[in-house]
Amino acid sequence: MRVIAGEKRHLLLKTLDDLSIRPTTDKIKETLFNMIQFDIPGKKFLDLFAGSGAIGIEALSRGASEATFVDNNERAIKVIKENLEHTGLTDRAKVIKGDASLSLENISRENEPYGIIFMDPPYDKDLYRPVFERLKDSNIVNENTIIILEVALKDDAVGIDDLGFKITKIKKYKSNKHIFFKKV
Repeated sequence: MRVIAGEKRHLLLKTLDDLSIRPTTDKIKETLFNMIQFDIPGKKFLDLFAGSGAIGIEALSRGASEATFVDNNERAIKVIKENLEHTGLTDRAKVIKGDASLSLENISRENEPYGIIFMDPPYDKDLYRPVFERLKDSNIVNENTIIILEVALKDDAVGIDDLGFKITKIKKYKSNKHIFFKKV
């Protein structure tokens, strides 16, 4: 796995050897960032269920002003910190070990909206619903925030629209998809 574009392009990133973590492939990552490339520069980026941190690091490399990485796995936190150090992006990053939805309470104290929120929770566990429930009244989301959810292809994120978010785009791949949301 590597940084695809931007100031840190071509740098290799460490991954976790944990089979429960599915890193987003370089091909899917490239497709995703081609869709949001003009939305990144100067924006804050939130990487929930961050794994190795590759998505947030890609955003920093492409001009995000800062990135916050959240994961509850101690080994993932260690790898994120090593990848940030390796890429020289530590000064623009915050790493939080904790549950994604519960961590939003502390993150909300920042009182400034994120430009992009990306979440890639474990599939088939519906872990994104509590995140959306906390985001609906959070000051880190406004009508300009792009929220991207990576889920299994069969997951339709049913009920998220009831929480005040609308689907703006869906990009399907072989086994998963990205669903883009905006707050309404």
